[in-house]
Amino acid sequence: MCDVPKPIVHGDLSYAWGEAFLEAVRPGVNELVPLSVTVTGFRDGAPLEDDGIRQALDACLAETENQGCGTVASTIFPEALWNPSADRQLLRDRYLAILPRLRRLHPGNKYGLYFERLTAFGWNKDKEEGIDQLDQIIKTWDGGNHRRSALQAAIFDPRRDQTDQRQRGFPCLQHVIFTPLGEAGLAVTGFYATQLLFEKAYGNYLGLCRLGRFMAHEMGLELRRMTCFAAVAKYGHVAKGALASLTQSVRDRLPEAGVASAESQEEC
Repeated sequence: MCDVPKPIVHGDLSYAWGEAFLEAVRPGVNELVPLSVTVTGFRDGAPLEDDGIRQALDACLAETENQGCGTVASTIFPEALWNPSADRQLLRDRYLAILPRLRRLHPGNKYGLYFERLTAFGWNKDKEEGIDQLDQIIKTWDGGNHRRSALQAAIFDPRRDQTDQRQRGFPCLQHVIFTPLGEAGLAVTGFYATQLLFEKAYGNYLGLCRLGRFMAHEMGLELRRMTCFAAVAKYGHVAKGALASLTQSVRDRLPEAGVASAESQEEC
């Protein structure tokens, strides 16, 4: 059975993910079609998190031989390479220098990585070329052109990704949009064709938040909202019984279901 959940809005990333995860592991539910999750709580640009939920999830991911939340997040934004006080070009240079090695690190990287598509769309390992979409967005904004339709970046590349493969895996994230909020706020929205809530979603949310923090910094704004929209969200490829302990840990730490934090009530 597939289910249509209400949009989830929370000030804490862990609680937002937890509500979505618990919806997906309910008996008889196979898919959430669609799923909208919004995070509104940030401190110094970083999303608020519950360490207990994050640690329980990372432990379960390790036990089932899946990548941790931080590793998944780094495919969207490699935070370890970013120095906020340095020229942003340094981040791109560092990333492209290690990109061939990153592609070899995991079989799922063979078709590319998300930050590669954002900063070097169409990159070719022999010619080392590509379109830096993030830099173009920032320059457009700094130049005084605040047209909202200009503040978006594509991930899906029909030339490479429109195939007849039964299973491909990348890219699940299709598109990212950066939306100004009020006088000095920024929202980042990511659109997924499909999403796995156990294996990937927490890292996806975290990566989008980190990407939004970077863009807000470069645009002279403040990150206030992250929304992730999945056309189809599944709990994952691990048997639900194997997630029983994690499910209970999340349920024990989650505030009353459906109660959004005060931060979520802010005006646009």
